Amino acid sequence: MLPLTEPPNSICIMRLSAIGDISHMMPIIHTLQKSWPHCEITWIIGSNEHHLVSDLENINFIIFDKAQKWHAYQLIKQQLKGKKFDVLLHMQMSLRSSFASLFIKAPIKIGFDRKRSHDFQWLFTNHKIKHTPKQHVIDSFFSFLEIMGIKERIMDWSIPIPDKDRLWAKNKIAFQQQKILLIAPCSSMSYRNWTIEGYQTIAKYALSKNMTVVIVGGNNRIEHHYADQIQQACNHLCLNITGQSNLKQLLALISEADVILAPDSGPAHLGTACSTPVIGLYACTNPERARPYLSQNYLVNQYPQAIEAKHKKTVDAMPWGTRVRDEGTMERITIEQVKEQLNKFI
Repeated sequence: MLPLTEPPNSICIMRLSAIGDISHMMPIIHTLQKSWPHCEITWIIGSNEHHLVSDLENINFIIFDKAQKWHAYQLIKQQLKGKKFDVLLHMQMSLRSSFASLFIKAPIKIGFDRKRSHDFQWLFTNHKIKHTPKQHVIDSFFSFLEIMGIKERIMDWSIPIPDKDRLWAKNKIAFQQQKILLIAPCSSMSYRNWTIEGYQTIAKYALSKNMTVVIVGGNNRIEHHYADQIQQACNHLCLNITGQSNLKQLLALISEADVILAPDSGPAHLGTACSTPVIGLYACTNPERARPYLSQNYLVNQYPQAIEAKHKKTVDAMPWGTRVRDEGTMERITIEQVKEQLNKFI
């Protein structure tokens, strides 16, 4: 049955979250649309993530709002009632998405291989992608196309940015003639955050080199605290937009920047979508699996040292994707290492 001998009429994609992974999905979507232009694509996606990509052309979206809890499954069931698809690409490894997939009618349900399938996802699919060790997340996503017979890769991360959001971003940084360093200091997983002191020092260094420093983040206590502390250390010379932007506005800001400084987080991967280089800060997660795809040359990578300290083993000896969540892990990243990468843009 696979690979397919002819393009299917309809495909359903199950990928709910998170923002970084939605960015990783863009080359998959663009490749599908170019390879099979007449195939109808339906994407089941999280409510927050939908705001980012809702204006993609020729995609039917079905929103799964996890905040609705059990009611979310009822809503999904109603929206899928009477719908049949030729193929389901089950690209999310979670019990939440697997339970939702039970309402999707498709003779072909493709999921991850059993060896790396989390949360029993293999029980909910009848075809598996080929197990390939040590893949970046994007490469594992492309395996879903390869099993169907699509070999071409369209490495296009573009996400539409409405004119009103581009104008909003340009107004925020109006009259800035200097290079722009955009700092997105926080991840949704707080153990991935670098130190406030580190960001303060780098922000002051960038200002001393005549760069404009813009701080962005979500509207929550931790991210406001980081931004406020960086601002105070810099005598409020940074432009602090923390908590003021929606996802499209954030994307527009990122597109205006010359370089981003961020840990493993959504904004880091949105940099790839905007062709903006990213200085990625990695110690807790493996950058070979989850780095900004086009910014390998700007990584600060202390992950091997963190694995060695915790497990007394090399990265190659550990299961792919092992995380180090111990307190102080991100402190392995030094200010000098970050300066070395930033100097490439100064």
